[in-house]
Amino acid sequence: MPKGEGKLIAQNRKARYEYTILDTVEAGIVLTGTEIKSIRAGRINLKDGYAQIRDGEAFLSNVHIAPYEQGNLFNHDPVRTRKLLLKKKQINRLVEETKSTGVTLVPLKVYIKNGYAKVLIGLAKGKKQYDKRETLKRKDQKREVDRALKERY
Repeated sequence: MPKGEGKLIAQNRKARYEYTILDTVEAGIVLTGTEIKSIRAGRINLKDGYAQIRDGEAFLSNVHIAPYEQGNLFNHDPVRTRKLLLKKKQINRLVEETKSTGVTLVPLKVYIKNGYAKVLIGLAKGKKQYDKRETLKRKDQKREVDRALKERY
């Protein structure tokens, strides 16, 4: 997360396994009153989410924010498409970089920074099956080394 980070609410751990993250961008999210209350309660799921750019605007799709328990008739649609707040220059750069095949935008983290909900969007390229195996192998090796060092000292 960028410097001056806030309270981490949700993380998309599967994204780092499925994709190679090339670059990240921090964006604000346009939310309703009950959505921000649910996010502050930690009731958000980024697993199947993705971002897309349409008509010069960025949108976050398929991210599930659970309905707020005390929201009654003012509650929101849990999987509605939400607008992302990015500068025009950032949007244009993302459009250029996603033109190449196999590159997509995935949400990596949601956190509260200075009272506002922010999402860390990753510019990602899909991994092949053998890349995923390699990642798991490296992770296991690191765990073994850490375990051996812990026993030694």
